[in-house]
Amino acid sequence: MPTNFTVVPVEDGIGENSCRSADSVFREEEKEPLRGHHSGDDCHQESSPFISPDHDRGHFYDGKNMALFEEEMDSNPMVSSLLNKLANYTNLTQGVREHEEAENEDGVRRVTITGSQMGTLIGVYLPCMQNILGVILFLRLTWIVGTAGILGSFAIVFMCCACTMLTAISMSAIATNGVVPAGGSYYMISRSLGPEFGGAVGLCFYLGTTFAGSMYILGTIEILLKYIIPEATVFVAEKKTDEPAVLLNNMRVYGTCCLALMALVVFVGVKYVNKLALVFLSCVVLSIMAIYAGVIRTVIEPPDYPICLLGNRSLKNHGFEKCLKIEVVKNVTHTTKLWSLFCDSEYLNATCDEYFTLNNVTEIQGIPGLLSGVIKDNLWGDYGPAGTFIESRSHSSVPALDNSQDLLNPYIFNDITTFFTLLVGIYFPSVTGIMAGSNRSGDLRDAQRSIPIGTILAIGTTSFIYISCVVLFGACIEGVVLRDKFGDSVKKNLVIGTLAWPSPWVIVIGSFFSCCGAGLQSLTGAPRLLQAIARDGIIPFLQVFGHGKDNGEPTWALLLTAGICEIGILIASLDAVAPILSMFFLMCYLFVNLACAVQTLLRTPNWRPRFKFYHWTLSFLGMSLCLSLMFISSWYYALVAMVIAGCIYKYIEYRGAETEWGDGFRGLSLSAVRYALIRLEEAPPHTKNWRPQLLVLCKLDSDLQVKHPHLLSFTTQLKAGKGLTIVGSVLEGTYMTSGSDAKTGEQNLRTAMSEAHTKGFCHVVVASNLRDGFSLLIQSAGLGGMKHNAVLMAWPAGWKQAQDSYPWKNFIETVRETTSAHQALLVAKNIDHFPGYNERLKEGTIDVWWIVHDGGLLMLLPFLLRQHKVWRKCKMRIFTVAQMDDNSIQMKKDLQMFLYHLRLDAEVEVVEMHDSDISAFTYEKTLVMEQRSQMLKQMQLSRTEREREIQSITDESRGSIRRKRSSVVDIPSPNTLQVPRIFIPKNEAQLIHDRNTASHFGMNDKATASTPERVHMTWTKDKLVSERARNRESNIAVKDIFSMKPEWETLNQTNVRRMHTAVKLNEAVVNKSQNSQLVLLNMPGPPKNKEGDENYMEFLEVLMDGLDRVLLVRGGGREVITIYS
Repeated sequence: MPTNFTVVPVEDGIGENSCRSADSVFREEEKEPLRGHHSGDDCHQESSPFISPDHDRGHFYDGKNMALFEEEMDSNPMVSSLLNKLANYTNLTQGVREHEEAENEDGVRRVTITGSQMGTLIGVYLPCMQNILGVILFLRLTWIVGTAGILGSFAIVFMCCACTMLTAISMSAIATNGVVPAGGSYYMISRSLGPEFGGAVGLCFYLGTTFAGSMYILGTIEILLKYIIPEATVFVAEKKTDEPAVLLNNMRVYGTCCLALMALVVFVGVKYVNKLALVFLSCVVLSIMAIYAGVIRTVIEPPDYPICLLGNRSLKNHGFEKCLKIEVVKNVTHTTKLWSLFCDSEYLNATCDEYFTLNNVTEIQGIPGLLSGVIKDNLWGDYGPAGTFIESRSHSSVPALDNSQDLLNPYIFNDITTFFTLLVGIYFPSVTGIMAGSNRSGDLRDAQRSIPIGTILAIGTTSFIYISCVVLFGACIEGVVLRDKFGDSVKKNLVIGTLAWPSPWVIVIGSFFSCCGAGLQSLTGAPRLLQAIARDGIIPFLQVFGHGKDNGEPTWALLLTAGICEIGILIASLDAVAPILSMFFLMCYLFVNLACAVQTLLRTPNWRPRFKFYHWTLSFLGMSLCLSLMFISSWYYALVAMVIAGCIYKYIEYRGAETEWGDGFRGLSLSAVRYALIRLEEAPPHTKNWRPQLLVLCKLDSDLQVKHPHLLSFTTQLKAGKGLTIVGSVLEGTYMTSGSDAKTGEQNLRTAMSEAHTKGFCHVVVASNLRDGFSLLIQSAGLGGMKHNAVLMAWPAGWKQAQDSYPWKNFIETVRETTSAHQALLVAKNIDHFPGYNERLKEGTIDVWWIVHDGGLLMLLPFLLRQHKVWRKCKMRIFTVAQMDDNSIQMKKDLQMFLYHLRLDAEVEVVEMHDSDISAFTYEKTLVMEQRSQMLKQMQLSRTEREREIQSITDESRGSIRRKRSSVVDIPSPNTLQVPRIFIPKNEAQLIHDRNTASHFGMNDKATASTPERVHMTWTKDKLVSERARNRESNIAVKDIFSMKPEWETLNQTNVRRMHTAVKLNEAVVNKSQNSQLVLLNMPGPPKNKEGDENYMEFLEVLMDGLDRVLLVRGGGREVITIYS
């Protein structure tokens, strides 16, 4: 697993030749190989992590007993060397201490590193306690208990604490499965679930930590302005109704100033924060002890905090001293200050508020004590909308008809609308902070022991504190006081402070410093988390935040953190900020549980945590609980957090660096693939599920580059079916000598596939010859049920001009093998003329010539092509051929109905091809074809001589053809397709070496067509005789052939009929589809007798003559399209 660590060798002062400057720093980076450097001439240095350089190896192993393994030392180090490196391993502090640098006398910087000495108590337990117990406990827990009731609060605390406990179990398993470097939870998630999930959740955790800083700062300012220095407000409300808005503005001003001060402290040095950490922890501990001491004191002597009720409404206990309307002093009745608050004068005949007149005032004790029985009244919740009065359940009142002045009177009312789910979102931040131990793993003496024990004990302790506080608050404090968020009924005292002993100021001061310390720690930890994400390089635009000061302090990350934290401060409400950070923390905990569950279920060999008390069901339960709490707290915040995480995930997937961390999702993918392949193997796919699984046979040139890149583009255009794509190629040779070329070829194939946007796999095999290599690919490509069912290849252009017969023989053998394997075959002619990936065909047609039924592949392919943007604007036309005894009108109707049932939109046309006499042109093409085959079998000449002889024989044969033609009267029938006539001058025999084919080769294979060995000459009989006389002795067999008189009657009639079909069909196709964008033709099968292979190539050449883009299609012997749903 990728780690960042530093090894500091100990200088050996024994001996004069000892190393004074060894490798001072040994770093292992994720993307860079381990390497060392020389720092002295007399000192042995390592150029690899474990062994010596090559020039020292002989001396190093001289006289050793390991000579048998010398050649393997580069990749497999000796165990002693490995153990030595591991023994010297030192993990630097995870960003919580500064590097103290000094310069030695040589001017070389050295890093002084102290050993990790912290145990479970100091390193994990107390930091987790300090992070968990905080602002919510002191400022909002009493209000939550009063609003939700003891039972509701218990449910909230139990759910949140159960969530963190289950997460801690999962986190302990992950943290004890190896070393957890900088990044803490981010590192655990990213290395378990992959860079995409790790980056997304890591950034969410960063945002949560940043908003936590805002919450702690707002808590600090609330304590300052409400309970310590209420007079220090910048803005003062002129009207009573303006007080909430003025309070928010004061929070914004003081919060911004506090944030700037804390950011400056963090920027100057983290060591100052660390020195104050013990002070902040002491404040938390003393505050908790004061609360429990106060509860015990209420049994003996409850504190005196009188609460004034008007009817059953609670009053703000400031502005008056006595809870009386009138008082009698020396037999004289006087009004009180309370009277003045509700009446227009201090006289008894003054006009007073109607509710004030109808109801009496009552004074009760705000802290009746543990034995008072008030717990019965506080069992159930009391929710209400904003503006609802805080009323006592045990007192009655007379309602007033006029309530217009109620908001101006000194009543206490809800400042926000309260409901159960809101309280869950506000409370949950009080249980966060469980990652504090894992973030300090580098500072622990035994991290794999301390993290589980310390974290789980801290969660157990804090859970006990929260649950006991819920019960004790409900049993000791009156309900109207509990629901008084800011303590207005107890003379603006902190409600939890009224319960504390010996003084409320213990809680006020302790909570103030606790919130300050938590805010500083958030501003310290969040930038380092962002720096860890940036240095991983998975999010390109964050790389600037990976840099900082010379000592490693993340300056830029601190600035961004302060900016985001300011957003939370501008919200200015603790109750509004808390649910936001709850979402981010819950999402982080959700993925910690998911990571543990995935790793446990996959049972990967590397999953060996030392913490054994975990199970995948607990992880799934924790994950479900986290997800439920997200939507319970705030469904819209949950959706926003998920959208943010999803966008980050897709961005990393699209633009992030390619990183392999051996994450669990990759293992999950492998398990899913294995399961799917086994399922696919059980039965062949149904026709409805059939899609072209292509094996693309590509050729590589001498530079190992793809010879026909448009073949890959065409593959992409065909993949609207979303099937499998395997791109294969063959190199001649042996794997021992050509293995590196095969890897280079595969890399070039991947590059070409990426440029053509072809998604699939590529493989280059090395075989003794191309024939065996292609056969190997056709037989073995794919795996299990994911095997190819179609082969796509390019037409072997220039097969006639090739120096040997291997190209067309390999092609025909490939056709035979695909037929034997029951696989479809697609052969593209002029593949370099096909449109590229970025081209757009504005108009045109895709013409399908459906001659024989091949399972429907001919009709399915145009449909798939038209799903791609390149062919989307092309129309589909289907042509079929009607024979003499066919009803063409009925055929057209039937075909249209068939296409309708297939849900295909296409024009239908039936081409009538009646029986007709075989033309002279057909005999001529057949004659030339047979003569070429015969001569190639009998002549063993050089290529140049062979072509000259072929031309000579063909010239003389053409003479006989002309003589024969002069006696033939050909009257064209109006119902037959006209065949072009060839007129040859009488005074010379001219060789027409398949002009159409030659011109086609000239376009597609210019290099081959322009070779100097190619001969196109016109021969007279005199020249022919002289040439034959010159080569008479070496060409005995040629004279025998020359003495033959090839006539039409001697031709193979099967070849004549096939040539006639090819000529007539080609003429019909050219007539109808010469200007179409693509022509799809049924590909006839190869001859069973291999002696007719070259004739087969000639038939195909004639069939495609005069067409630009042609796709020959041969079905695989099964139906691939159906009319049924």
